[in-house]
Amino acid sequence: MERLPRGRHGLSAEFVARNQRERLISGLTQALYEVGYQETTVSIIGQRAAVSKSDFYKHFESKDDCFVAAYEAAIDRIRARVVSACEGAEGKDWAERVQEAVGGLLDLFDEEPALASIALVEGLRAGRGVYDRYQAALESFVLLLGRGAPRPLVGGEVPEATDEAVIGGITSLIGRRILAGEGERLSDLFTEIVEFTFSAYLGGEEARRIVSAG
Repeated sequence: MERLPRGRHGLSAEFVARNQRERLISGLTQALYEVGYQETTVSIIGQRAAVSKSDFYKHFESKDDCFVAAYEAAIDRIRARVVSACEGAEGKDWAERVQEAVGGLLDLFDEEPALASIALVEGLRAGRGVYDRYQAALESFVLLLGRGAPRPLVGGEVPEATDEAVIGGITSLIGRRILAGEGERLSDLFTEIVEFTFSAYLGGEEARRIVSAG
């Protein structure tokens, strides 16, 4: 997020306020990634954003208030990237759409690891209010995954909870990598995540066949 030019710039008060708010959200997200929630203070957020403490309180009542805004912004960006990947794969079969969606998600996390951290690690530490938002976000991804999902090749039905279990497994795997300090190259998880997802619907052998075929 770019800082505004110093001095008189002719920008509207509304633009300046929106720019400051967006920079504060970005500043908090980056501070969380660098030092964690407990060590992140309003002063640190302001330093990252180049916004004064007094201006911080024009936009947010507290660090917690800023955190909720940053969390929702992160989820919106993640959802937009996944939806865009799915739309780009429209007309392809379910397996190809899944691969496009997983690839788009992991590419975004490689570009902005702080985004992955606030969504999948810090958000789970921030209390019930944010956790409810986390669950709502997961449900939206569950619906995307389940659309057009296949039946098993060898009889039977996919259990109703499969979509939810797969999304939960993916987020848990990524979150553990971040906590282990391995959040810089999450795209390395692509094959593992895709094979895990396919296995839940098609069985391990068919999953490995699809992944091997590229």
